[in-house]
Amino acid sequence: MPDLRVNAVNEVDHSRSEHRLIWALCLASIVVYINLYAVQGMLPSIAEHFDVTGAKATLILSVTSFSLAFSLLMYAVISDRIGRLAPIMVSLWLLVASNVLLIFAQDFDALLMVRLLQGVLLAAVPAIAMAYFKDQLPASFLLKAAGIYIMANSLGGIGGRLMGGLLSQYCTWEQAMTVNFAVTFIGITLVTYLLPRRELKPEKIKDSIGVLSKIKQDIGGFIYHLTDHQMRLVYAIGGLAFMMMVNQFSFIQLHLMDDPYNFSRFAATLIFLCYLSGTLTSYFSSNWVVKFGVLRLFKGALLVMLLGTLLTLMDNLAAITLGFLLTASGFFLTHSCCNSFVAIRASTHRAKATSLYLCSYYLGASLGGPYLMLFWHQLEWQGVVIGSCGLLAFLSVAIMRLTYHQSKDIELEKVVQAS
Repeated sequence: MPDLRVNAVNEVDHSRSEHRLIWALCLASIVVYINLYAVQGMLPSIAEHFDVTGAKATLILSVTSFSLAFSLLMYAVISDRIGRLAPIMVSLWLLVASNVLLIFAQDFDALLMVRLLQGVLLAAVPAIAMAYFKDQLPASFLLKAAGIYIMANSLGGIGGRLMGGLLSQYCTWEQAMTVNFAVTFIGITLVTYLLPRRELKPEKIKDSIGVLSKIKQDIGGFIYHLTDHQMRLVYAIGGLAFMMMVNQFSFIQLHLMDDPYNFSRFAATLIFLCYLSGTLTSYFSSNWVVKFGVLRLFKGALLVMLLGTLLTLMDNLAAITLGFLLTASGFFLTHSCCNSFVAIRASTHRAKATSLYLCSYYLGASLGGPYLMLFWHQLEWQGVVIGSCGLLAFLSVAIMRLTYHQSKDIELEKVVQAS
């Protein structure tokens, strides 16, 4: 009888620890994405304050996404070596400190440098979170946790952009960045309180192995996933989808602030409420993955994104709103499927698998701004739609290739079972 009570208490403690982990990483994700995307809601204010064009101001998101993309690979190595908890906590508190530098940025070049640094710090949570979940949570709960986490990503993205738009409307740059610092400090304090102090350690390389051998094994982990045809295609799918979607939201603000709409800075950022369709989609994505499989969902999401993008050519508020609701929904379904696919397929070097996906994902975001800017300069919003359709064409090719490789794997498996 005492043993049963002890086991029951242990199970309750373990369950509480699992839930605290999910809440903590979701809150950390919200804070990270607020810091990443608040500037996207402030693009007109940044252009005015630092005396640059609106199109050039979009680079503020591209440089952060660029440094974030490659820093993901570094955190994957570090977290596989020393664990998941420490890299997350150190990077988050350094992020709090870096926000002080934003308050005192004197020119656009200085702002770009600080944002480049912040990209490195922002990378820890997205690089480690899914591997952390897979280490600590039972397999039956993993898909649900992944869906909730992606939902938190979208909430952080919405909150950050709306906060940025509101602050740019009513505050000076210094005041806006002070508020951003306060929000970040409070959020990270709560994350520090919630994160369980005990963790099941991930696979580690033995200390007796030399430094060169450790580096070779780390590189081997990345190569292991990059030589997987299906993993490579999923990395490309996520990168192309994000390359289009996140940068569409940047340029639509400029369009809405111009004739015939003439929206205010904050009113233009209300378009980011369309992310809520993606939030809802993320929540249900785990059930849909089980029911329909990722291939069907990828194809359905592609059609939804194409329809949403083309609808905006009607150029009225109803069509633009519906179009962005559809595009956000299709994108987040794609993103959720990619995350689930990578988390399940990666049986080893889990953090490296996730970081490679997110590296492609954020590299897409960083390249999408300059890419769509070329179309914007030629035909403004109609040009952005044309550029987006080009990306969707490449995305369709990647999905068809993934379908082909999965069918080949199934045929091979049948042959092996028959023999």
